[in-house]
Amino acid sequence: MVLKLRGLSVSTNTARVVACLHEKDVDFELVTVDLFARGNKEPSFLAKNPFGQIPVLEDGDITLFESRAITSYVAEKFKETGTDLIRHESFDEAALVKVWTEVESQQYHPAICPIIYEFFGKPVQGLEPDQSVIDANLEKLEKVLDVYEAKLSRTKYLAGDFYSLADLHHFPYTFYFMKTPWGSVIGDRPHVKAWWDDITSRPALKKVAEGMTFGENQ
Repeated sequence: MVLKLRGLSVSTNTARVVACLHEKDVDFELVTVDLFARGNKEPSFLAKNPFGQIPVLEDGDITLFESRAITSYVAEKFKETGTDLIRHESFDEAALVKVWTEVESQQYHPAICPIIYEFFGKPVQGLEPDQSVIDANLEKLEKVLDVYEAKLSRTKYLAGDFYSLADLHHFPYTFYFMKTPWGSVIGDRPHVKAWWDDITSRPALKKVAEGMTFGENQ
């Protein structure tokens, strides 16, 4: 049975899951949820995710939401195919992947997400971005990236010398961030920049990027 992913290709959280599915060479169907028509608030969708957020993955009798939980499920269920994103054959390496996936969700994401919302999200809603919010979070992001620069001076990827979910999870928000005027925050850190250039050259992520067109007319 083909997996069914309900979401939107321009969505960061949907893109995170799509990237994982491509890395694992898993067949799936992307079912578009029209957020502008409030399709995510329809009773039929809320029955799948009571929080009314995308994406939602349906795999037979199981329905999952929360993008990072979905990628972990996909990476584990299909661990024998495609790219090994969880290092399932090494207990120590698998533990490091978990550490750095947590770093992304607890340190990196809280800093970068408000910047993306202010720059891309607010204009779509007819609102003016708040530069003070952007500046405050840029300062937070730079501190996180200083830690990344030190780590990536020692290993090729975040969890070690292997690509994993820890790297993949950074892709969607960083992709949009590099379209803002503050992309030099990445570019000015040579090891972070080399890491970013490396992961964005992967065929799976190139394929996902084709659908990430949000804000291109800004």
